[in-house]
Amino acid sequence: MPKRKIINIDLKKCNGCGLCIPNCPEGAIRVIDNKARLISDLFCDGLGACIGHCPQGAINIEERDAEEYDERKVMANIVKQGKNVIKAHLLHLKEHKQDKYFEQAVSFLEEEGIKNPIFESAEKNTDEHARHSGCPGLKVMDLRQARKSLQPEQSNVKGISELKQWPVQINLVPPFAPYLQGADLLIAADCVPFAYPDFHRDLLKGKILLIGCPKLDNVGPYQEKFTEIIKQNDIKSITYAHMEVPCCFGLVSVIRSAIAASSKNIPFKEITISINGEVME
Repeated sequence: MPKRKIINIDLKKCNGCGLCIPNCPEGAIRVIDNKARLISDLFCDGLGACIGHCPQGAINIEERDAEEYDERKVMANIVKQGKNVIKAHLLHLKEHKQDKYFEQAVSFLEEEGIKNPIFESAEKNTDEHARHSGCPGLKVMDLRQARKSLQPEQSNVKGISELKQWPVQINLVPPFAPYLQGADLLIAADCVPFAYPDFHRDLLKGKILLIGCPKLDNVGPYQEKFTEIIKQNDIKSITYAHMEVPCCFGLVSVIRSAIAASSKNIPFKEITISINGEVME
């Protein structure tokens, strides 16, 4: 039997309050004889979501011989508890960067014909008119592989698109889009590509693009969207490109606040473009 990390419950400290149970969507813990107990090694992923919710400090992580965690058996148990529990489990996996288990869980839902509540939530944040009209422009597309097929000598030629994904509007990009994982983000005010002639070559190359207008958009929800993107993905860096006009600086504080709210240390760079189409120092 392989060794792996798994929770350990100190029964002397446990008072049977059960506060750990709602925070274990995998269903690995039950209160039996007034004590919280791990009922199956198969259900415990060893990530410790329950630890911070134990007021007695009775739960810790140990490494010992244990049956291998089985995501499919966990999902079979989770789906019986409804979409809120499914969502909590999927978010738990994403927060801990358990990509393999996350993919297995999503595959299980697809095979069983069960809606993924994370993707469902992301859709609700998109433009209402476009969503209800069935607009094909909402389809998430990862274009990175297609860009790799270009000949090396082509990549530096003007006129070659460096766009690696679709959609690009901030409101339309779901926080769990696959191209966000491990990305260098370029957030651009939507006038920048028109003003700066070498936008693709100098600013967009190697980055994932999000665009919006700090003046005309409702930027209130942007901080929540950016925070969710940063929390759920291993974002390497964020660059904000905007015009020199005062109204274009509005997203600077929003992005900085989102980085702070995520509790991650993300390198942030600001680039200002003049109306004449030059990078300003």
